[in-house]
Amino acid sequence: MVRETTLTPADLIWPLFIIEGQNARTPIKTMPNVERLSIDLAVEAARAARDAGIPALALFPNTPDDKRSEDAAEAYNPDNLMCRALSAIKSAVPDIGLIADVALDEYSANGQDGLVREGVILNDETIEVMIRSALVQAKAGADIIAPSDMMDGRVAAIRQALDAEGFEDRQIMSYAAKYASCYYGPFREAVGSGSRLVGDKRTYQMDFANSDEALREIAQDLEEGADSVMIKPGLPYLDVIRRTKDTFNVPIYAYQVSGEFAMIEFAAQAGAIAREPAILESLHAFKRAGCNGILSYFALEVARDLLD
Repeated sequence: MVRETTLTPADLIWPLFIIEGQNARTPIKTMPNVERLSIDLAVEAARAARDAGIPALALFPNTPDDKRSEDAAEAYNPDNLMCRALSAIKSAVPDIGLIADVALDEYSANGQDGLVREGVILNDETIEVMIRSALVQAKAGADIIAPSDMMDGRVAAIRQALDAEGFEDRQIMSYAAKYASCYYGPFREAVGSGSRLVGDKRTYQMDFANSDEALREIAQDLEEGADSVMIKPGLPYLDVIRRTKDTFNVPIYAYQVSGEFAMIEFAAQAGAIAREPAILESLHAFKRAGCNGILSYFALEVARDLLD
């Protein structure tokens, strides 16, 4: 009767990694119990998520090596892996929301989220590619466009382009406070960008020592037209989530990133913690801090448990 925070399947978003092939699944060594799925299996996963009460999926493609390039042109190929996955899932499971990641690390030869010239990230040139990527994703069936790159000005540019093409109803979930974090390692393996990363991402992702800067970044993205904002990673940044909740009356999401997921799984395997209680405690922490929703690799498991 006195519990202040509740967790339901509707609070959860399930990230899926997509690969080429048919009836294909590949393990991710640093993410126990998580697999990359071919599009046909992703459709089955979407049905399972819908049946468990999960409102949306977030899709991340593992682009084949021969389609990665310095100019990341595959990002705006209307027949790329992401677009085919969006279209297949939307056709088969129309009542589940689809969140499309917009960044170039999944398509670039160097693992960076932006175009690079002589070691320098090209902000404005990157935005032009991201606009084209967002448009093909919207045409393929994405309900929410989620720019995760941290380039300046990309929310306004994407919003203008979507509206001009008749996609006024597509939302933008901006990764508005994305930190340059060591917790992304397993994710980069999952999408195939980690081994090819040249340099680091500290010139455009945030310094983990800063929180005032996060509020400035969030304010800028909201002014540019973001419908909701993402804080990433999650648990190490609960203070940023709380400050965002207290400052802005908008939907706030957090990503329980791959490193956070892996720490729980490997600690549980080692007998250091109890797995299921640790999962639930971590997810409740996000809600307690002020999140409207959480991206988590535990989403399907937890949603099913909550329904029992």
